[in-house]
Amino acid sequence: MIELTSKAVEKVREIMHDQGIAEGGLRVGVKGGGCSGMSYNLAIDTEERPGDKVFEKDGVKVFVDLKSFLFLDGSTLDYKEEGLMQRGFTFLNPKSSGTCGCGESFAV
Repeated sequence: MIELTSKAVEKVREIMHDQGIAEGGLRVGVKGGGCSGMSYNLAIDTEERPGDKVFEKDGVKVFVDLKSFLFLDGSTLDYKEEGLMQRGFTFLNPKSSGTCGCGESFAV
């Protein structure tokens, strides 16, 4: 399962509204790359794809492909606003053995 904090839910709703998207949710994934080996991918998506794991919190859907789910199961996605320079989504991933300094990539 992938959890979203209430701040993450609020931000996803805001982004979808700003983009004029009424149906869909947040697509979460991982890909090889980044200074720690794996990078997180986030995008708004309008529909579920075959084989996706789908989670929902307070009406916001999260779509995850099966390969990415192996690395993200048990994670929590949050949205932080700490000053002007540190705003964005962050993962608390129990499968991560380390992250890079910017927090955009992780190792397993």
